[in-house]
Amino acid sequence: MGPLKGMKVIEMAGIGPGPMAAMLLADLGATVLRVDRTTPSGLGRPRPLRYNLPFRSRKVIGVDLKDPKAVEFVLELIAGADALIEGFRPGVMERLGLGPDVCLARNERLVYGRMTGWGQDGPLAQAAGHDMNYIALTGALNAMGRRGQPPVPPMNLVGDYGGGSLYLVFGIMCALFERQHSGKGQVVDAAIVDGVASLLASQFGLNAAGLVKARGTNATDTGSHFYNTYECADGKLISLCPIESKFYVEMIKRIGLTREELGEQWDESNWVNAEAVVAARIKQKTCAEWTALLEGTDACYAPVLSYAEAPQHPHAKARNAFIEVDGVVQPAPSPRFSRTVPDKPTPPVAPSAATAEQALAGWISPERIAQALKDGMLGG
Repeated sequence: MGPLKGMKVIEMAGIGPGPMAAMLLADLGATVLRVDRTTPSGLGRPRPLRYNLPFRSRKVIGVDLKDPKAVEFVLELIAGADALIEGFRPGVMERLGLGPDVCLARNERLVYGRMTGWGQDGPLAQAAGHDMNYIALTGALNAMGRRGQPPVPPMNLVGDYGGGSLYLVFGIMCALFERQHSGKGQVVDAAIVDGVASLLASQFGLNAAGLVKARGTNATDTGSHFYNTYECADGKLISLCPIESKFYVEMIKRIGLTREELGEQWDESNWVNAEAVVAARIKQKTCAEWTALLEGTDACYAPVLSYAEAPQHPHAKARNAFIEVDGVVQPAPSPRFSRTVPDKPTPPVAPSAATAEQALAGWISPERIAQALKDGMLGG
């Protein structure tokens, strides 16, 4: 079921933030139809389809958009959609005959979501790029890493998914809310550089106030001893983040240190020495021993878990944070809802003429589907 039941979305096949945005909507009940190519694009990192989790929870068809008949067929689908997601370079959808003007002329209530790295305009709009480029340009990458070392990219979580997918979904839902009053759709220009810049609002404020220093020397970027990771006796890692004074007192008491050994918490001249003292203390016990002493307390503690370990943690199990679909352990839909609980995700599927009729049910008439199949438009 899910809170988005009844919402219909056309997803133009792509990689990265677009499919993740479509997954988020589909997980929460939207009917998402992925319009894919008839032959593989060669984009992204190859993997067996069942492991490409951002493609879950939706049906898919394969069409050749170089065929004008196929373009017209997609426009018929768009006529019945609430939203569309596309992640091509600016101008590509227009050249295909599926640009915003054409689609909104066919369906004036359509919310047309555009996902790019650089945005629909600007001097870099037509340049190729990937997540790290976008977070580099916004100032985010420069701030990530330990002192005296190059920046460390946080995989593609901050750019593609944080500044990209989430802002695209937010923009689409905002436009759908506005449509309730105006009755009209509009274009959502979601650029990763814009989204990441927005995520940096707090950091830009701190920087303007003169409270941000070089990478790896600030309170919450591993510059302090009270917001850091430490190696245990067994080589495993733990995280300690007691920023507030009362939590800091709790932490040092539980690990067996004193203020005298560490110096004043917020005296930055103490931080390098204090980190060495804490590191030496943590090294004296195993991760399991520290977990027994610290987990569930106000010491602001958590073990640093691997992908294999995270789903097995008691807290994750209690909240059913991970599920198994088609034999693959994966994150459950999020967030949670008290009444409209989403259905369990379904595994990713490939486009196929054999499954096209089922995929298109509820979008257009059975007769139109049969004609498209007869014409050979629906492949895979």
